[in-house]
Order: sequence, then structure tokens, then C-alpha cells
Amino acid sequence: MPPLHAPTLRRRRAGSPSLRWWIWTGIFTLGGLGIRLGTVFGRPNRQPGDDAYYYHYAANLLVEGKGFINPWYWNAYHEHIQIAAWPPLFVFVLAMTSVVGLKSFFAHRIWCCIVGAAAIVMTALAGREIAGRRVGLLAAFLVAVYPNIWMSDELALSETISPLLIAFVLWASYRFWKRPSWQRAVVLGVGIALTALARDELTALAVLIILPVTLFIAKVRWSRRLAFCGLALLAFAAVIAPWVGYNMSRFKDPVFITDGLGTTLASADCAQTWSGTGEGYWSYACQQAASPAHWTDESVRNNIALHHALKFIEAHKNRWIPVALAKIGRGFGFFHPMQQIKLDSTIETRPYHWALVGLGMYYVLFALSIGGTVVLWRRKIPVWPLLAIGVNVVAAMVVAFGNTRYRTPFEVSLVLLAAVQLEWIWSRLSRRRRSFVGASGDGGAGERSLGEGALGTDAPALPGVPDHPDGGSIQIRSPLAGGH
Repeated sequence: MPPLHAPTLRRRRAGSPSLRWWIWTGIFTLGGLGIRLGTVFGRPNRQPGDDAYYYHYAANLLVEGKGFINPWYWNAYHEHIQIAAWPPLFVFVLAMTSVVGLKSFFAHRIWCCIVGAAAIVMTALAGREIAGRRVGLLAAFLVAVYPNIWMSDELALSETISPLLIAFVLWASYRFWKRPSWQRAVVLGVGIALTALARDELTALAVLIILPVTLFIAKVRWSRRLAFCGLALLAFAAVIAPWVGYNMSRFKDPVFITDGLGTTLASADCAQTWSGTGEGYWSYACQQAASPAHWTDESVRNNIALHHALKFIEAHKNRWIPVALAKIGRGFGFFHPMQQIKLDSTIETRPYHWALVGLGMYYVLFALSIGGTVVLWRRKIPVWPLLAIGVNVVAAMVVAFGNTRYRTPFEVSLVLLAAVQLEWIWSRLSRRRRSFVGASGDGGAGERSLGEGALGTDAPALPGVPDHPDGGSIQIRSPLAGGH
């Protein structure tokens, strides 16, 4: 067999992650799955409540052929009342176990742990796509152990699939940026559509990510950029359209993905939530006061609540900015954080002590993410897709209210940016160690780049560089990479 030239070796190493990289990813994934399963087995008799009640019973009713109906009124009165207060994707995810007979809440929680573990792998792939293999592994580890992400899995809430979908969207965004293609534009559009069907407030990502990612790519004609953008938006619309059409056929007033905006605003915009200890949060009493009887067509009831909320907002213009800041501060842990932890524990039944650990880790990740943003900027890697998730979350909180779990999509961005900063620190320390070894006379012992191992730091491929036939992009090390 003829000897392989150096460029061929570099291509093979860069073409796909090494076996050791996958082994470490698997170890972190199994560890994260163990943490998640441990939380379920630690509280095996938990009963579903509020959002979890809806998702659990809606999945079972869907499998039974009853469609998307209000589970509270079906279970209490056997009344067949249409509902679209929540987006549908998580119901379909839970229905995957219900359809094979695993219909208990315990079974759904176990399934959520598996889905949550899949997010670890997807985050590793996203991190690798953004800034190299080592960043991918560091991000996988952080997602595996970060309580603010895994606590929703045990609770069987829709935030279970948010990290998986957000990681997929970021992975698709950076793959498109590296080498734009028709297929990758479609994948990006489909990914954002699925994310919107899981959390309807993330529909804004169609504008916040698709437009800048497709329209501001370098060395591509504007006609081609517009075509990429149109194709991605078309793919997005094609995935969303069937659900929108289904909703349009079953309610009196128009309903798109959900019809919960009115009741959400009614719960978040009232005297109790615009001042005092509840400022920036929500109130069930306010929601009930603004909504007519549940027997009313849900779209009509939503519009009545929306009118009530908008009337209150209009009458209190002088409080708009302070309340908006309170909502953002509460959701991002900078306004009454300890009170919010207690509310999360009481209302959403999050484990109190783990919620405290999550808050502490969040502050650390937030600080590290600032450095990670600077590192990516210096390496000329776009930061906007990561930050766009945060912009979307901020906008959603301003419209609705501040809540820790509403921050979940942005937690993925924080983890990835923190991993970039940690990798930069790691590279600096490794470089100093190699310099010290070299100065001690150990000639080539420190010359082998860690990029050749499982934890290697490969600079991401640059836009326009063709992919290697084996998959993945040919890697080119930038002089700005790794803290130079």
C-alpha cells in the first residue's frame, strides 16, 4: 500500500470524529441518562400536574383516536372539547410510547429521560460543528450534568425536547454557513419548523436565524442567497402548514400553532403581576378572572382574554419598561432569583436543592459564555445564531412572563459558548505545558497536537471549503483560532 501524504492524513482525521471522540460522547450520554433516570426512580410515584397533565393525557387520548381534545374535561365529564393551548410536537413524542402500550406517567418520564439524553449527543455534534471536537465534548458534558436542563426531563415537560431541537438548529445553521447547499437550507428550515411545533414562541427563529444565515453568507451571489432563503422558509412553512390547517378547521376564530396567547397575557398582565412581590411573574387568579367558562370555544375564549389583557396594558403605559425588565430579570436569574427558585420548587415541583445548584451553574456558564462569544468573534466564526436564541427568549418573556424553564432554549447557547471559553483555557494551559516541556529538553514530546486525539481542537471549516467525500468538512486551522 503506498504511503499516505500529509494532506490525505489531515483530511481523514478531519473528515469525521475519531472513534475515541464517539466513545467519550457515549460515556457522557450514558452518564447524563443515568442522572435523569435517577431523578425518576427517586420520585417514582409523581403524578402529572398542569402542563405535564396535559401532555401526558393528550398523548394517550391521541393514540385512542380522539384527536387533540381537552383532557381535563374529557376525564371529568367525557366532553369532547377541542384544544390548542399547547403546540403539538411533544404530544406526538409522548405518543410514541403510548402507541406501544406504555401509557403510564412513569413510562412517559422514562421516555423523556431518553429524549433528554439524545440532546447530549446533538449538543456534542453542534459544538463540534461550531468550534471543534473538544468543544463538542465539553458541551456534551455540561448538558449531561446541568440541572436546569435535566430537571425538565423528570417533570415530563415540553422543555425536554427543547435542547435537542435547539442543538439541531444550531448544528444545521453552522453546517449551512460552512458550505451552503439546497439540502442544508431545507434541513435548516425543517429544524426550525419542528422547534416551533414544540415551543410556539420559537417561531421567531424563522426570521432571527434563517434570514441572517442565508442572506449574509460570503462569496455567494445575491440571487443565490435569496433562493436559499426562500427555500428554507418554504421548508419551514411546509412543515408548519398541516398543523395550522388542522387548527383552522376546528375552531370558530383563526388559530395558527396555538391559541394560548390571550390566556397567557391575561395571567401575566394584571395588578398582581405588575407590582409587588409577584412583579414579572404570572397569576392563575388573573387568568381565571379574564376568561369565560371553559365550555366556550377555546379560540373565542382566548380572544376575550387577549382583549382583557391588552386593555390593562394600555391603561398602565407608565409601567411597561419596569415590568418588562422585571420579566427579563426574573427569567434570567437577576431579579428576585431566590424567590423564583422557591416558586419553581412550589409551583413546578422542581427539586429545591438541585434548582439552587442549577442557579449557581447558570451564573458560571453565563460568565464563561461572554468569553466564549469573544473567542468565536476573534476566530471569525458567526456568533449570531447562538445569540439569536437568547433574543427570542427575551422577546418571549417580555410578551409573557419571566420563568426559569422558559430560558431552557438559551441554556443550550450558554453551554456551547461556555464550552468554547473552556476549550480556549484548556488550549492555553496545554501550550504553556508544551513550552515548559520543550524548554526542559524533551524535544518532540510536547509537539503532538491534542487535535489528533479524541479531545482535539479542530478549527471549523471555512465557508466555501468543500466537504471531504467521507463526510464532514475539510478542516483548515485559522491563525485566529485557539487563543493565538
